[in-house]
Amino acid sequence: MDKSIIQLVDELPTDNITVKVLKALDYVAPGEWSNLTGFDNSIRSITGETDAKVIQRIRDRAATLYQDPQKGYQFAIKLYQAIDKADTAMGTAALANKLGEKIGFLSFLGNITPKADVTQSIDLVLKIAVEIIAFCKLNGIPQPNPQEFANSLANNYQNASLMRMVALVCIDGILPLGPDFLSKIHNVISGTDTSAITQNPVFSAINNFLPGSNPSDKVGFLSQGFNSVQGWMNDLVSKTGITPQSISSNLGNFIQIANDNLDFVAAFLDQTTNYYEHTGTQTVARGLILEAYTLVKEEIKQEQQKPIQDVSSASAVKSDKNQYEVSETVEVWDSEDEDWYQGTIEKIQDDQFFIHYLGYGSSYDEWVGQDDIRTRDLRAADDNGYAVGQKVKCWDDEQEAWYSATIQQIQNQQYFVHYADYDSSYDEWVDSDEIS
Repeated sequence: MDKSIIQLVDELPTDNITVKVLKALDYVAPGEWSNLTGFDNSIRSITGETDAKVIQRIRDRAATLYQDPQKGYQFAIKLYQAIDKADTAMGTAALANKLGEKIGFLSFLGNITPKADVTQSIDLVLKIAVEIIAFCKLNGIPQPNPQEFANSLANNYQNASLMRMVALVCIDGILPLGPDFLSKIHNVISGTDTSAITQNPVFSAINNFLPGSNPSDKVGFLSQGFNSVQGWMNDLVSKTGITPQSISSNLGNFIQIANDNLDFVAAFLDQTTNYYEHTGTQTVARGLILEAYTLVKEEIKQEQQKPIQDVSSASAVKSDKNQYEVSETVEVWDSEDEDWYQGTIEKIQDDQFFIHYLGYGSSYDEWVGQDDIRTRDLRAADDNGYAVGQKVKCWDDEQEAWYSATIQQIQNQQYFVHYADYDSSYDEWVDSDEIS
Protein backbone atom coordinates (compact mmCIF):
# COMPACT_ATOMS: atom_id res chain seq x y z
CA MET A 1 0.00 0.00 0.00
CA ASP A 2 1.37 3.46 -0.87
CA LYS A 3 2.53 5.66 1.96
CA SER A 4 0.18 8.32 3.27
CA ILE A 5 1.06 12.00 2.86
CA ILE A 6 1.63 12.08 6.62
CA GLN A 7 4.26 9.36 6.38
CA LEU A 8 5.91 11.04 3.39
CA VAL A 9 6.22 14.40 5.16
CA ASP A 10 7.29 12.80 8.45
CA GLU A 11 10.06 10.95 6.59
CA LEU A 12 11.46 14.01 4.78
CA PRO A 13 15.13 14.34 5.75
CA THR A 14 16.18 17.29 7.85
CA ASP A 15 19.70 17.29 6.47
CA ASN A 16 21.17 15.47 3.46
CA ILE A 17 22.73 16.44 0.14
CA THR A 18 19.37 17.49 -1.30
CA VAL A 19 18.69 19.78 1.66
CA LYS A 20 22.22 21.22 1.52
CA VAL A 21 21.85 21.97 -2.20
CA LEU A 22 18.52 23.72 -1.69
CA LYS A 23 19.95 25.76 1.20
CA ALA A 24 22.90 26.71 -0.99
CA LEU A 25 20.46 28.13 -3.58
CA ASP A 26 18.77 30.41 -1.05
CA TYR A 27 20.84 33.28 -2.42
CA VAL A 28 18.87 33.08 -5.68
CA ALA A 29 15.45 33.30 -3.94
CA PRO A 30 16.21 34.58 -0.42
CA GLY A 31 13.85 33.38 2.29
CA GLU A 32 11.52 31.52 -0.05
CA TRP A 33 12.27 28.02 1.18
CA SER A 34 12.55 26.50 4.61
CA ASN A 35 12.86 22.76 5.04
CA LEU A 36 9.48 21.99 6.63
CA THR A 37 9.46 18.40 7.86
CA GLY A 38 7.03 16.52 10.08
CA PHE A 39 3.34 16.75 9.24
CA ASP A 40 2.14 18.21 12.54
CA ASN A 41 5.01 20.69 12.51
CA SER A 42 4.03 21.68 8.96
CA ILE A 43 0.43 22.26 10.10
CA ARG A 44 1.62 24.56 12.88
CA SER A 45 4.02 26.46 10.60
CA ILE A 46 1.60 26.89 7.70
CA THR A 47 -1.62 27.67 9.59
CA GLY A 48 -0.33 29.09 12.88
CA GLU A 49 -2.67 26.67 14.68
CA THR A 50 -1.62 25.61 18.18
CA ASP A 51 -4.67 23.70 19.46
CA ALA A 52 -3.69 20.00 19.49
CA LYS A 53 -7.27 18.86 18.84
CA VAL A 54 -7.60 21.12 15.81
CA ILE A 55 -4.19 20.01 14.53
CA GLN A 56 -5.32 16.39 14.81
CA ARG A 57 -8.50 17.16 12.86
CA ILE A 58 -6.53 18.96 10.15
CA ARG A 59 -4.18 16.00 9.98
CA ASP A 60 -7.04 13.52 9.62
CA ARG A 61 -8.86 15.63 7.04
CA ALA A 62 -5.66 16.11 5.01
CA ALA A 63 -5.11 12.34 4.99
CA THR A 64 -8.62 11.86 3.60
CA LEU A 65 -8.23 14.58 0.96
CA TYR A 66 -4.95 13.02 -0.16
CA GLN A 67 -6.71 9.73 -0.91
CA ASP A 68 -9.39 11.45 -3.02
CA PRO A 69 -8.42 10.84 -6.69
CA GLN A 70 -10.45 13.86 -7.77
CA LYS A 71 -8.13 16.20 -5.89
CA GLY A 72 -4.91 15.29 -7.70
CA TYR A 73 -2.67 15.37 -4.63
CA GLN A 74 -1.60 11.73 -4.80
CA PHE A 75 -1.22 11.98 -8.59
CA ALA A 76 1.20 14.90 -8.19
CA ILE A 77 3.28 12.99 -5.63
CA LYS A 78 3.57 10.03 -8.02
CA LEU A 79 4.77 12.41 -10.75
CA TYR A 80 7.44 13.99 -8.56
CA GLN A 81 8.60 10.58 -7.37
CA ALA A 82 8.70 9.16 -10.90
CA ILE A 83 10.78 11.98 -12.38
CA ASP A 84 13.39 11.89 -9.61
CA LYS A 85 13.65 8.11 -9.61
CA ALA A 86 14.26 8.06 -13.36
CA ASP A 87 16.50 11.11 -13.14
CA THR A 88 18.93 9.13 -11.00
CA ALA A 89 19.40 6.75 -13.92
CA MET A 90 19.91 9.69 -16.25
CA GLY A 91 22.46 11.17 -13.85
CA THR A 92 24.33 7.89 -13.93
CA ALA A 93 24.37 8.00 -17.73
CA ALA A 94 25.64 11.58 -17.75
CA LEU A 95 28.29 10.79 -15.17
CA ALA A 96 29.45 7.76 -17.17
CA ASN A 97 29.80 10.05 -20.18
CA LYS A 98 31.97 12.46 -18.19
CA LEU A 99 34.19 9.61 -17.03
CA GLY A 100 34.47 8.51 -20.65
CA GLU A 101 35.73 11.95 -21.64
CA LYS A 102 38.28 12.04 -18.84
CA ILE A 103 39.70 8.52 -18.87
CA GLY A 104 40.81 6.94 -22.14
CA PHE A 105 39.94 3.31 -21.42
CA LEU A 106 36.40 4.34 -20.55
CA SER A 107 35.88 6.17 -23.83
CA PHE A 108 33.78 3.30 -25.14
CA LEU A 109 31.02 4.48 -22.81
CA GLY A 110 30.43 7.28 -25.29
CA ASN A 111 28.91 4.73 -27.62
CA ILE A 112 26.12 3.78 -25.21
CA THR A 113 25.54 6.92 -23.15
CA PRO A 114 24.14 10.20 -24.49
CA LYS A 115 26.24 13.33 -24.72
CA ALA A 116 25.84 15.48 -21.61
CA ASP A 117 24.12 18.40 -23.37
CA VAL A 118 21.46 16.14 -24.87
CA THR A 119 20.97 14.26 -21.61
CA GLN A 120 20.65 17.38 -19.47
CA SER A 121 18.43 19.16 -21.99
CA ILE A 122 15.97 16.29 -22.13
CA ASP A 123 16.11 16.01 -18.35
CA LEU A 124 15.18 19.67 -17.92
CA VAL A 125 12.28 19.78 -20.39
CA LEU A 126 10.80 16.60 -18.91
CA LYS A 127 10.90 18.15 -15.45
CA ILE A 128 9.14 21.22 -16.82
CA ALA A 129 6.47 18.95 -18.30
CA VAL A 130 6.01 17.20 -14.95
CA GLU A 131 5.66 20.54 -13.19
CA ILE A 132 3.02 21.71 -15.68
CA ILE A 133 1.01 18.49 -15.34
CA ALA A 134 1.24 18.48 -11.53
CA PHE A 135 0.33 22.18 -11.32
CA CYS A 136 -2.78 21.69 -13.44
CA LYS A 137 -3.85 18.62 -11.47
CA LEU A 138 -3.42 20.40 -8.14
CA ASN A 139 -5.35 23.44 -9.33
CA GLY A 140 -8.26 21.65 -10.96
CA ILE A 141 -7.32 22.53 -14.54
CA PRO A 142 -8.76 19.69 -16.68
CA GLN A 143 -5.91 19.45 -19.19
CA PRO A 144 -2.21 20.34 -18.91
CA ASN A 145 -1.98 23.99 -19.95
CA PRO A 146 1.56 25.42 -20.38
CA GLN A 147 0.35 29.00 -20.60
CA GLU A 148 -1.73 28.80 -17.41
CA PHE A 149 1.31 27.36 -15.67
CA ALA A 150 3.65 30.04 -17.04
CA ASN A 151 1.32 32.79 -15.80
CA SER A 152 1.23 31.29 -12.31
CA LEU A 153 4.99 30.72 -12.29
CA ALA A 154 5.58 34.39 -13.07
CA ASN A 155 3.02 35.76 -10.61
CA ASN A 156 2.13 33.24 -7.91
CA TYR A 157 4.88 30.68 -7.34
CA GLN A 158 6.50 30.82 -3.91
CA ASN A 159 7.90 28.69 -1.09
CA ALA A 160 8.88 25.11 -2.08
CA SER A 161 7.29 25.49 -5.52
CA LEU A 162 9.46 28.47 -6.43
CA MET A 163 12.60 26.85 -4.99
CA ARG A 164 11.95 23.76 -7.12
CA MET A 165 11.98 25.88 -10.28
CA VAL A 166 15.04 27.84 -9.12
CA ALA A 167 16.86 24.55 -8.53
CA LEU A 168 15.78 23.36 -11.97
CA VAL A 169 17.39 26.41 -13.61
CA CYS A 170 20.56 26.15 -11.52
CA ILE A 171 21.15 22.39 -11.16
CA ASP A 172 19.70 21.14 -14.43
CA GLY A 173 20.29 24.22 -16.57
CA ILE A 174 23.14 26.59 -15.83
CA LEU A 175 25.49 24.27 -13.95
CA PRO A 176 25.72 21.48 -16.55
CA LEU A 177 25.03 23.49 -19.72
CA GLY A 178 26.54 26.89 -19.00
CA PRO A 179 25.19 30.47 -19.25
CA ASP A 180 23.74 29.81 -22.73
CA PHE A 181 21.73 26.83 -21.47
CA LEU A 182 18.47 28.12 -23.00
CA SER A 183 19.83 28.19 -26.53
CA LYS A 184 21.45 24.78 -26.08
CA ILE A 185 18.17 23.26 -24.90
CA HIS A 186 16.29 24.89 -27.76
CA ASN A 187 18.77 23.42 -30.26
CA VAL A 188 18.47 19.95 -28.71
CA ILE A 189 14.68 19.97 -28.68
CA SER A 190 14.36 21.31 -32.20
CA GLY A 191 17.25 19.33 -33.67
CA THR A 192 16.95 15.93 -31.99
CA ASP A 193 15.01 13.14 -33.64
CA THR A 194 11.75 12.29 -31.89
CA SER A 195 12.80 8.68 -31.42
CA ALA A 196 15.97 9.74 -29.58
CA ILE A 197 13.86 11.66 -27.07
CA THR A 198 11.23 8.96 -26.63
CA GLN A 199 13.92 6.33 -26.00
CA ASN A 200 15.27 8.40 -23.11
CA PRO A 201 14.79 6.51 -19.79
CA VAL A 202 13.16 9.47 -18.06
CA PHE A 203 10.74 9.94 -20.95
CA SER A 204 9.85 6.26 -20.68
CA ALA A 205 9.23 6.62 -16.95
CA ILE A 206 6.69 9.45 -17.33
CA ASN A 207 5.39 8.60 -20.79
CA ASN A 208 1.95 7.62 -19.51
CA PHE A 209 1.55 10.96 -17.74
CA LEU A 210 2.29 13.05 -20.85
CA PRO A 211 -0.64 14.31 -22.94
CA GLY A 212 -0.83 13.19 -26.56
CA SER A 213 -1.92 10.10 -28.44
CA ASN A 214 1.45 9.40 -30.08
CA PRO A 215 5.17 10.09 -29.51
CA SER A 216 5.15 13.10 -31.80
CA ASP A 217 2.34 14.74 -29.82
CA LYS A 218 4.11 14.07 -26.56
CA VAL A 219 7.39 15.56 -27.75
CA GLY A 220 5.38 18.50 -29.05
CA PHE A 221 4.03 19.05 -25.54
CA LEU A 222 7.60 19.06 -24.19
CA SER A 223 8.50 21.77 -26.69
CA GLN A 224 5.42 23.83 -25.77
CA GLY A 225 6.22 23.52 -22.10
CA PHE A 226 9.81 24.67 -22.55
CA ASN A 227 8.80 27.58 -24.75
CA SER A 228 6.24 28.74 -22.19
CA VAL A 229 8.86 29.19 -19.44
CA GLN A 230 11.87 30.41 -21.41
CA GLY A 231 10.96 34.01 -20.65
CA TRP A 232 10.70 33.40 -16.90
CA MET A 233 14.00 31.51 -16.85
CA ASN A 234 15.77 34.25 -18.79
CA ASP A 235 14.36 36.91 -16.44
CA LEU A 236 15.49 34.93 -13.38
CA VAL A 237 19.06 34.77 -14.70
CA SER A 238 19.05 38.46 -15.64
CA LYS A 239 17.65 39.66 -12.31
CA THR A 240 19.81 37.49 -10.06
CA GLY A 241 23.00 37.35 -12.12
CA ILE A 242 23.44 33.65 -11.42
CA THR A 243 26.36 31.97 -13.15
CA PRO A 244 27.89 28.47 -13.05
CA GLN A 245 30.66 29.89 -10.88
CA SER A 246 28.33 31.54 -8.36
CA ILE A 247 26.28 28.35 -8.05
CA SER A 248 29.44 26.29 -7.53
CA SER A 249 30.74 28.79 -4.98
CA ASN A 250 27.55 28.65 -2.92
CA LEU A 251 27.39 24.89 -3.15
CA GLY A 252 30.93 24.84 -1.80
CA ASN A 253 29.68 26.48 1.39
CA PHE A 254 27.59 23.39 2.12
CA ILE A 255 29.21 20.53 0.21
CA GLN A 256 32.86 19.68 -0.30
CA ILE A 257 33.29 19.68 -4.07
CA ALA A 258 36.43 17.84 -5.03
CA ASN A 259 36.14 18.43 -8.77
CA ASP A 260 35.91 21.89 -10.30
CA ASN A 261 34.55 20.55 -13.58
CA LEU A 262 31.02 21.91 -13.26
CA ASP A 263 29.24 19.57 -15.67
CA PHE A 264 30.82 16.66 -13.79
CA VAL A 265 29.47 18.15 -10.55
CA ALA A 266 26.03 18.49 -12.15
CA ALA A 267 26.03 14.83 -13.15
CA PHE A 268 26.99 13.92 -9.59
CA LEU A 269 24.10 15.98 -8.20
CA ASP A 270 21.72 14.22 -10.59
CA GLN A 271 22.67 10.96 -8.91
CA THR A 272 22.62 12.11 -5.31
CA THR A 273 19.71 14.55 -4.98
CA ASN A 274 15.94 14.28 -5.28
CA TYR A 275 14.98 17.94 -4.97
CA TYR A 276 11.91 17.51 -7.19
CA GLU A 277 10.38 14.85 -4.95
CA HIS A 278 11.49 16.61 -1.77
CA THR A 279 10.04 20.03 -2.60
CA GLY A 280 7.13 18.44 -4.48
CA THR A 281 6.10 16.63 -1.30
CA GLN A 282 6.28 19.93 0.57
CA THR A 283 4.18 21.67 -2.09
CA VAL A 284 1.49 18.98 -1.97
CA ALA A 285 1.50 19.00 1.83
CA ARG A 286 1.04 22.78 1.92
CA GLY A 287 -1.95 22.62 -0.44
CA LEU A 288 -3.51 19.76 1.53
CA ILE A 289 -3.01 21.46 4.88
CA LEU A 290 -4.50 24.76 3.70
CA GLU A 291 -7.56 23.02 2.22
CA ALA A 292 -8.01 20.82 5.29
CA TYR A 293 -7.60 23.84 7.59
CA THR A 294 -10.36 25.73 5.77
CA LEU A 295 -12.73 22.77 5.97
CA VAL A 296 -12.02 22.03 9.63
CA LYS A 297 -12.50 25.66 10.67
CA GLU A 298 -15.88 25.68 8.93
CA GLU A 299 -16.85 22.42 10.65
CA ILE A 300 -15.88 23.82 14.05
CA LYS A 301 -17.98 26.91 13.38
CA GLN A 302 -21.00 24.75 12.55
CA GLU A 303 -20.45 22.47 15.56
CA GLN A 304 -20.53 25.43 17.90
CA GLN A 305 -24.05 26.11 16.73
CA LYS A 306 -25.46 22.68 17.67
CA PRO A 307 -25.29 20.46 20.77
CA ILE A 308 -22.53 17.89 21.06
CA GLN A 309 -23.57 14.31 21.69
CA ASP A 310 -22.21 12.99 24.98
CA VAL A 311 -19.82 10.13 24.23
CA SER A 312 -17.92 10.44 27.49
CA SER A 313 -18.67 6.95 28.77
CA ALA A 314 -17.95 3.56 27.33
CA SER A 315 -21.56 2.55 27.89
CA ALA A 316 -22.60 5.02 25.18
CA VAL A 317 -20.74 2.99 22.57
CA LYS A 318 -22.85 0.51 20.63
CA SER A 319 -21.73 -3.07 20.24
CA ASP A 320 -19.60 -3.84 17.19
CA LYS A 321 -22.32 -6.01 15.69
CA ASN A 322 -24.73 -3.06 15.47
CA GLN A 323 -22.28 -0.17 15.31
CA TYR A 324 -21.46 -0.25 11.62
CA GLU A 325 -23.52 0.04 8.44
CA VAL A 326 -22.90 -0.57 4.74
CA SER A 327 -21.49 2.57 3.01
CA GLU A 328 -20.24 3.94 6.32
CA THR A 329 -16.75 5.49 6.36
CA VAL A 330 -14.48 3.92 8.96
CA GLU A 331 -10.82 3.69 9.90
CA VAL A 332 -9.15 0.35 9.16
CA TRP A 333 -6.01 -0.96 10.85
CA ASP A 334 -3.15 -2.02 8.57
CA SER A 335 -0.92 -4.34 10.57
CA GLU A 336 1.95 -4.07 8.07
CA ASP A 337 2.09 -0.25 8.08
CA GLU A 338 0.96 -0.12 11.73
CA ASP A 339 -1.43 2.70 10.92
CA TRP A 340 -5.11 3.43 10.33
CA TYR A 341 -6.47 4.01 6.80
CA GLN A 342 -9.87 5.36 5.79
CA GLY A 343 -12.26 3.11 3.91
CA THR A 344 -15.95 2.44 3.33
CA ILE A 345 -17.86 -0.68 4.30
CA GLU A 346 -19.11 -2.43 1.17
CA LYS A 347 -20.52 -5.60 2.79
CA ILE A 348 -21.11 -7.01 6.27
CA GLN A 349 -21.15 -10.71 7.08
CA ASP A 350 -21.37 -11.66 10.75
CA ASP A 351 -18.36 -9.95 12.36
CA GLN A 352 -16.49 -9.47 9.06
CA PHE A 353 -16.51 -6.29 6.99
CA PHE A 354 -15.61 -5.94 3.31
CA ILE A 355 -13.65 -2.70 2.97
CA HIS A 356 -12.92 -0.42 0.01
CA TYR A 357 -10.02 1.91 0.84
CA LEU A 358 -10.49 5.56 -0.09
CA GLY A 359 -8.17 6.60 -2.90
CA TYR A 360 -7.19 3.02 -3.84
CA GLY A 361 -8.36 0.68 -6.57
CA SER A 362 -10.64 -2.29 -6.00
CA SER A 363 -7.63 -4.63 -5.99
CA TYR A 364 -6.99 -3.45 -2.40
CA ASP A 365 -10.54 -4.29 -1.24
CA GLU A 366 -10.54 -6.91 1.52
CA TRP A 367 -12.41 -8.51 4.40
CA VAL A 368 -11.34 -7.40 7.89
CA GLY A 369 -12.47 -8.35 11.36
CA GLN A 370 -14.33 -6.10 13.77
CA ASP A 371 -11.19 -5.62 15.88
CA ASP A 372 -9.51 -3.84 12.97
CA ILE A 373 -12.11 -1.16 12.23
CA ARG A 374 -13.31 1.84 14.18
CA THR A 375 -15.08 5.19 13.98
CA ARG A 376 -14.02 8.32 15.84
CA ASP A 377 -15.82 11.43 17.09
CA LEU A 378 -13.03 13.99 17.30
CA ARG A 379 -15.30 16.51 19.00
CA ALA A 380 -15.01 14.49 22.20
CA ALA A 381 -11.29 13.80 21.84
CA ASP A 382 -8.47 14.99 24.06
CA ASP A 383 -5.39 16.83 22.86
CA ASN A 384 -3.95 13.59 21.46
CA GLY A 385 -7.10 12.79 19.51
CA TYR A 386 -8.38 10.04 21.86
CA ALA A 387 -11.74 9.73 23.67
CA VAL A 388 -13.32 7.44 26.24
CA GLY A 389 -15.01 4.55 24.46
CA GLN A 390 -12.68 4.77 21.48
CA LYS A 391 -11.19 1.62 19.99
CA VAL A 392 -7.38 1.69 19.76
CA LYS A 393 -4.40 -0.56 19.19
CA CYS A 394 -1.98 -0.96 22.12
CA TRP A 395 1.65 -1.94 21.73
CA ASP A 396 3.08 -4.68 23.94
CA ASP A 397 6.88 -4.45 24.17
CA GLU A 398 7.25 -7.93 25.60
CA GLN A 399 5.21 -9.65 22.87
CA GLU A 400 6.22 -7.08 20.21
CA ALA A 401 2.64 -7.01 18.97
CA TRP A 402 -0.40 -4.73 18.76
CA TYR A 403 -3.55 -5.65 20.72
CA SER A 404 -7.09 -4.31 20.27
CA ALA A 405 -8.44 -2.37 23.24
CA THR A 406 -11.03 0.22 24.27
CA ILE A 407 -10.25 3.34 26.27
CA GLN A 408 -12.14 3.28 29.58
CA GLN A 409 -10.68 6.33 31.32
CA ILE A 410 -8.41 9.26 30.46
CA GLN A 411 -6.23 11.09 32.96
CA ASN A 412 -3.79 13.67 31.60
CA GLN A 413 -1.61 11.76 29.12
CA GLN A 414 -2.55 8.34 30.52
CA TYR A 415 -5.20 5.97 29.17
CA PHE A 416 -6.88 3.14 31.06
CA VAL A 417 -7.66 0.44 28.50
CA HIS A 418 -9.62 -2.80 28.41
CA TYR A 419 -8.26 -5.40 25.98
CA ALA A 420 -10.68 -7.12 23.61
CA ASP A 421 -11.20 -10.84 24.43
CA TYR A 422 -9.40 -10.49 27.79
CA ASP A 423 -10.93 -10.16 31.26
CA SER A 424 -10.62 -7.05 33.39
CA SER A 425 -7.53 -8.36 35.19
CA TYR A 426 -5.54 -7.28 32.13
CA ASP A 427 -6.90 -3.72 32.19
CA GLU A 428 -4.09 -1.21 32.61
CA TRP A 429 -2.91 2.35 32.25
CA VAL A 430 -0.79 3.08 29.13
CA ASP A 431 0.98 6.16 27.78
CA SER A 432 -0.06 7.98 24.62
CA ASP A 433 2.97 6.69 22.73
CA GLU A 434 1.84 3.10 23.35
CA ILE A 435 -1.50 3.42 21.55
CA SER A 436 -2.64 4.21 18.04
